Amino acid sequence: MAEHEETLTTVLMGSGLPKMAARVLTCLFTTDAGSLTASQLAQRLKVSPASISKAIAFLQSQSLVRRERDERRRDRHIVDDELFYQATIASARSNDQLVETARQGVAILGPRTPAATRPENIARFLDFISDSITRAAEQARQVLHTNPETISNDTAPPGPPHR
Repeated sequence: MAEHEETLTTVLMGSGLPKMAARVLTCLFTTDAGSLTASQLAQRLKVSPASISKAIAFLQSQSLVRRERDERRRDRHIVDDELFYQATIASARSNDQLVETARQGVAILGPRTPAATRPENIARFLDFISDSITRAAEQARQVLHTNPETISNDTAPPGPPHR
């Protein structure tokens, strides 16, 4: 289990997450409940509450975790299937600002000038990618809410082959 957690943390860091955010996300992913309080996270990871707070704030800003109050009025930090979908959509939408800025650059540099070609191509590329990611996430959303044990190979939604 510890080896898998270390591998998952490393992969998450490779995708751009800061180390502590990756450790917190790994900890949440590998609990049966998918939720822990800040003090539980600090205890499990043997770090300060301030480190947890900073990591949670980052993860929330990326739509990777959400916070809920439990019956004892404690904040619980949660990962669930819907958050992964939301994070994917948020990532695709973050490109929209870059597309808009690139298109503003085209207007400033003058349409059909060599200097405007780069930002226009970047805008068209990112627009296409964002649309594709959004469409794919919408189509695949049902996968997040399906119990893997109930899917046979004949009824599995399209996707990459399992390795």
